[in-house]
Amino acid sequence: MTLDRFRPVADRMLGPWVHTADRLGLSPDGVSLLAFAAAVLAAVAFAVAEPVFYAAGAVLVLLNGWLDLVDGALAREQDVASAGGDLLDHVLDRYADIAIIAGFTAGIDAYALGFLAVTGVLMTSYLGTQIQAVGIGREYGGLLGRADRLALMGIVGLVAAVYPAPIVADFGVVGLLLGLLAIVGHLTALQRFLGAWRDL
Repeated sequence: MTLDRFRPVADRMLGPWVHTADRLGLSPDGVSLLAFAAAVLAAVAFAVAEPVFYAAGAVLVLLNGWLDLVDGALAREQDVASAGGDLLDHVLDRYADIAIIAGFTAGIDAYALGFLAVTGVLMTSYLGTQIQAVGIGREYGGLLGRADRLALMGIVGLVAAVYPAPIVADFGVVGLLLGLLAIVGHLTALQRFLGAWRDL
């Protein structure tokens, strides 16, 4: 159930964005920084936890995900792809994940649940890169990849904007999202680990 399998489709839609970024004189690293800025602004919006801010945060999360595709495509277009750029992109992606989850967490004052969610997300990403480090290849699959997480965060932001009331016990849609990220994130990390272990 991962949207990463549709990455080639998204890549074909990036042309106008890549050409615009190139004409504006942006570098791939500059686009990565813009994507990170969108994530930080989304986090601030989610922390405010008001309907209009939830909606704005949702748009910013989706912008972060889209720009995260643009930076790589721009690097290929400008023929400047590098290990340094890839490193910067991955580091900013992780900080973006942390910021967005922290924003959701602060907005509903559920710090224990937020901790479990962010560790699940970080372990999922860590396993992806660690599997690559041992020579198996980059792992994007699993129950919940980054594209899935960003899509869910965007959807939840929109739902929270129109329906902030509790759904299960005292938890609204944001609390349910954090619970899902906590459970599925750690399960995805375990799934990646077991898959890689079989391939060693």
